[in-house]
Amino acid sequence: MDAIDKKILRAIQVNSRQSSQALGEQIGLSATSCQRRLKKLRAAGVIAKEVAVLDGAQLDQFVTILVEVIIKQGSSANLSRFKRNMRSHPAVQQCYYVTGTHDFVLVITASSMLAYEKLTYELFFADELVQKFHSTVVMENVKLGLSLPV
Repeated sequence: MDAIDKKILRAIQVNSRQSSQALGEQIGLSATSCQRRLKKLRAAGVIAKEVAVLDGAQLDQFVTILVEVIIKQGSSANLSRFKRNMRSHPAVQQCYYVTGTHDFVLVITASSMLAYEKLTYELFFADELVQKFHSTVVMENVKLGLSLPV
């Protein structure tokens, strides 16, 4: 990966829908060169996914909760099962396996606190692997991003 690839990556993190022509003008390359480089970056897995970021408040998904989870027994099978459960649940937006006093930190969205309460029974109380969890409700989304400083 060279400096031009990094410029491309920075540009598409801001707007992945721009045309190859517009991207080329921004980077200083032809549209064809940009397309070729993007194709290589996708094939190499550097560009893992291209998605639309939705405004949850516009869709009644207005509660975001940060949840710290402690697992009872940290065996490899238990950790794998918990990770698989979190990956498959649509309310779990992000799941991090972390060091420190907690095993996982989750970012969860729900349409209301009542919906979140129901979700806690499904994800945590009903799971015998979960020893303890702590929820923090987000009052304001000050910054949301997935961009990496390339």
